[in-house]
Amino acid sequence: MKRLAISLALAALAATPALAALKPGAKAPDFAAKGFQAGKPISFSLAEARKKGPVVLYFFPAAETKGCNLEARLFAESIDQFKAQGATVIGVTSGNLDKLQSFSADTEKCSGKFPVAADPDAKVAKLYDATLAMRPGWSNRTSYVIAPDGKVIHAYSDLSADHHVTETLGAVKAWKSKK
Repeated sequence: MKRLAISLALAALAATPALAALKPGAKAPDFAAKGFQAGKPISFSLAEARKKGPVVLYFFPAAETKGCNLEARLFAESIDQFKAQGATVIGVTSGNLDKLQSFSADTEKCSGKFPVAADPDAKVAKLYDATLAMRPGWSNRTSYVIAPDGKVIHAYSDLSADHHVTETLGAVKAWKSKK
């Protein structure tokens, strides 16, 4: 009975949206990472991307998993709306790095529309407190919107992939309307 109660409590905790550690107004740590876009190797620099406008930085647990495939497809389907707001989108993961190149090009996922970066040992995710508690070394599903000045505009954590695009796109639009 005690094991069942503990299991239920852990399941409820895992299903509850977590709060991202970096709050709006906090300075987002700059980083550089290797990754892929449309199957081609890229180097990504947050500092360079911020020079062009706001950056949507979304962490996802692992390439080629059900929720991450859905989230990538949703970002790919909305990429023109992000671009219309002057925003750059980058996905970062610590899981299944051997599958990241094909994941970046797959028409059912990223469709080559935005880069995905590898985060070996979750070093970048740790800077953003976006690690997955139930699977150490993997990224949590946490999205940030970062302004060109390097400050966090919006943070959203939820293991469900369903609302990350609407949350981040809404934050980008709200920020842009204030400019």
